[in-house]
Amino acid sequence: MNNRRLIINDPVYGFVTLPHGLFCDIIRHPLFQRLDRIRQLGLAGLVYPGAQHTRKQHSIGACHLMQQTFESLCGKGVFFFDAEMEATEAAILMHDLGHGPYSHVLEDMFIRGVHHEELSLHFMEIINADLHGALSLAIKIFKDEYHKHFLHELICSQLDMDRLDYLCRDSFFTGVREGSIGAERLIKMLNVVGEQLVVDHKGLYSVENYLMARRLMYWQVYLHKTAVAAEELLRSTLRRARWLIQSSVSLFCPPHLHFFLANDITPERFKACEKCWEYYALLDDSDILSSIKIWQRSDDKILALLATSFINRRLFKVEVYDEAFPDGRMEELKEDIARKLHISNADAGYFVTSRTVEKEMYSATSEGINILYPTGEIKELSSISHLVRNESASLHDAKHYIMKLRTE
Repeated sequence: MNNRRLIINDPVYGFVTLPHGLFCDIIRHPLFQRLDRIRQLGLAGLVYPGAQHTRKQHSIGACHLMQQTFESLCGKGVFFFDAEMEATEAAILMHDLGHGPYSHVLEDMFIRGVHHEELSLHFMEIINADLHGALSLAIKIFKDEYHKHFLHELICSQLDMDRLDYLCRDSFFTGVREGSIGAERLIKMLNVVGEQLVVDHKGLYSVENYLMARRLMYWQVYLHKTAVAAEELLRSTLRRARWLIQSSVSLFCPPHLHFFLANDITPERFKACEKCWEYYALLDDSDILSSIKIWQRSDDKILALLATSFINRRLFKVEVYDEAFPDGRMEELKEDIARKLHISNADAGYFVTSRTVEKEMYSATSEGINILYPTGEIKELSSISHLVRNESASLHDAKHYIMKLRTE
């Protein structure tokens, strides 16, 4: 029996070990190595300079937490076949394969209406073919087609290893301690009843802390107004580049990026076009950044200004509203920008954008978090947690942003 293990020194958990064999084959694959060139937090590093970690680091961390979860559950008498544990760990290791450049920031920029999980699944199938079917069970669990539903819950639910790792990791690298959660205790509190994942009643406060920490991380990090401004500036830059390329203007960029800017890719075309998959697999953060650096010298005044603003971190100025922004505010700002830059109101739309973001702390309508009592009774979290019930009822977690070019 081969007991050799890959040892990784992770800054969040210390030494992480993965068995040689299937896991090393996955990590060595080019589709997984690509995740080393995609930042986990997109443009949040412009707000929190330490946030330079990658999707690859996150994926390995989530796999480590999955290993700990199985160790804990096995200690409670929950039985698993070795193949089930290996497949679930492999699935969480690959769950983010479909992310594009800067993670969620450009998710709809290249292919509209295709979620990154669909892309991850396709890339899993490519790796599975390369590994002669070794990932068939992992894919079945990822798709929730395996009879033990709780294995899928460990990968994708309101309390899964993906979320546990990204909260721990993102809190660590940003230095935002409010996002810190007791992942180890939460894992120790997990159990399985029938085919259902539950949390021991002693872990109720840990679950509440986890949900509040996640909410704080969304508003303080993921949806920080400066990060949102940077995202909108990046999108505007790529929108202008797309318009120029589709107007037959010659513009520098790698062939695979040029393909997505030159073509409006529908979900149907993307799924049927092998070239689309091949080119998407080549995209990463470096393609975007290197192209924008060149675009600073573009003959197009609008693209050059957008690109220069992005490279030099001269981000859009943000106005934040708790309610819908005032009528006519967008038009007023566009007219002001158009006048100052001597451009049309239509072109001023690249420099004035809006975005509404909403985030709920916990959803009782989707598959919820279930709490197990010593009597064997199981209750859904929102029916027993005063925090969740009160926060969900009283907090309207929505913000409305208007972003505009800094002209002062």
